[in-house]
Amino acid sequence: MFAINRPRLDAVALMTLVALPFTGVLTMGEALAGFSDPNIVLIAALFVLGEGLVRTGVAQRVGDWLIARAGKNELRLIVLLMMVVGALGATMSSTAVTAIFIPVALRISQSTGIGPGRLMMPLSVAALISGMMTLVATAPNLIVNGELERHGVEGFRFFSFTPFGLPILLLGILYMSVTRRWLQDTATPASSSSRPNLAAWIDEYKLADREHRLRITAQSPLAGRPLEEFDLKGWPGANIVALERGRRLTREVMQPLAKAELKVDDVMLIDYAGSNSDIRSICERFALEEISLRGADFADRSQEIGLAQVVVAATSDLAGQTIADAQLSTRFNLTVIGLRRGMVAYGREFLHEPLAIGDTLLLIGPWRELDKLRSDGSTLVILNMTVERDEVLPAHDKAVHALACLALVVGLMVSGVIPNVQAALIGCLLMGVLRCIDFNSAYRSIDWKTIVLIVGMLPFSIALERTGGVELAADGLRALTTGTGPHVVLGTLFAITALLGMFISNTATAVLMAPVALALAQELGASPYPFAMIVALAASTAFMTPVSSPVNALVVGPGHYTFGDFVRIGVPFSLIVLIVSVVLVPWLLPL
Repeated sequence: MFAINRPRLDAVALMTLVALPFTGVLTMGEALAGFSDPNIVLIAALFVLGEGLVRTGVAQRVGDWLIARAGKNELRLIVLLMMVVGALGATMSSTAVTAIFIPVALRISQSTGIGPGRLMMPLSVAALISGMMTLVATAPNLIVNGELERHGVEGFRFFSFTPFGLPILLLGILYMSVTRRWLQDTATPASSSSRPNLAAWIDEYKLADREHRLRITAQSPLAGRPLEEFDLKGWPGANIVALERGRRLTREVMQPLAKAELKVDDVMLIDYAGSNSDIRSICERFALEEISLRGADFADRSQEIGLAQVVVAATSDLAGQTIADAQLSTRFNLTVIGLRRGMVAYGREFLHEPLAIGDTLLLIGPWRELDKLRSDGSTLVILNMTVERDEVLPAHDKAVHALACLALVVGLMVSGVIPNVQAALIGCLLMGVLRCIDFNSAYRSIDWKTIVLIVGMLPFSIALERTGGVELAADGLRALTTGTGPHVVLGTLFAITALLGMFISNTATAVLMAPVALALAQELGASPYPFAMIVALAASTAFMTPVSSPVNALVVGPGHYTFGDFVRIGVPFSLIVLIVSVVLVPWLLPL
């Protein structure tokens, strides 16, 4: 049923869980014991931690950095992409990392003209290799580790996998740099979306010439005073759009409330259609420093500030009033920066033009204030918002908090002061307290299909062990490798595990093969660690078919791949990983 994927994998696991008690081999309590397994809770907690990195924009910022550094050089893009994915995947689900970077890779493809097929395969290879980097990087590692502990021996440490995963990642980068030419390079067609983006409206309305960033210096009389004391009456049409506080990850963009206290180094984003000499006059009067603002800089604030086109409704009380008289900035906490009547766009005089029903206004302000207009259709009706609205992160200002939580979790796991599952749960709770995540997003982030699959298959491996199935498999492997050296034994175990992974989930493969590997080690009188490690590495060597791992399945569509693409790229690299693993494992983990 796993091989033909009928029914789906988690359904098969549930069927196994229900059927085993009828055999008399397991009790119902033993069949359900997987739900209380610490590794199951740990896997669920890791999904939640990964969601925190997504919601706070840590993963997105990594992707933006990648685009900025790599430019249009295809080789550099592949190298940086695989390095970033491998590093990030070491601390969160490889499936989640792949899902995060697919849109990043597609944006790179559209902006550089490099076909998505040249990027998606390196992405999936790096994500799978990231599972070999740390103990918590993928579910098979945790399953193998749990099997070791169930046999009464100490489990692996957090970085026990790194000496194997790091060389394989470097080989993977070299391999994909050479074989990328085997993949199709049809460029991604331009998006057909009719919705504009911020950059388009910035150019259309010439916002880069009208928006100004003014920093409050230590000599400014505004420092320590409320915003309402910033008197702009001498410059009609000048409006404060937003306040910026802090820098980079700690930057906060705030609504310009009258009572907000201004601080040194705060930056005011001001919309003004007047001359540059007027801006210089404002700076001289209030001891402000003007900071350059380009269209790209403005778009970089798309997480906090948005643009929307609205239409004056037929029932609106704004008809006949000028924008200056209507005081929309006070009424809606938004600023009008453009007016269009039919096909005619007004210039600087738009503030004093009486409004008419059907006029289109361009509003700027915090997204939360723009969203409030949806419930007030009697005055202004939203006509369009930029596509950046769909990419606004729910906790974009909590990136530092999320990174601190992740660092704490990794530190606790590395130190071994408390169990890994306890460290992960502490991280989840801290992310909730710091509002990086909420309960609804936490529950949605957990891949329940994976959880149910593992829970359902754990009692199956126990049943195989009790009935002699594991010993039978171990005897068969021992008979197959009689008279051979340890390298051949490990290579055979690796090959069988990897071949099973071509047809069934690598998680299920680890559940089935981990007890066999440990039984084989016991029969040979060898250390269990190299046998457990070889199974874990082989379970992550799921490069050969699109059904070997959810990671491969995710990139099939965006990369326009066929089954043969995975065979052509994956089989040679799997053989390389087999050779490297068979050499490194007995060397670093003596038999």
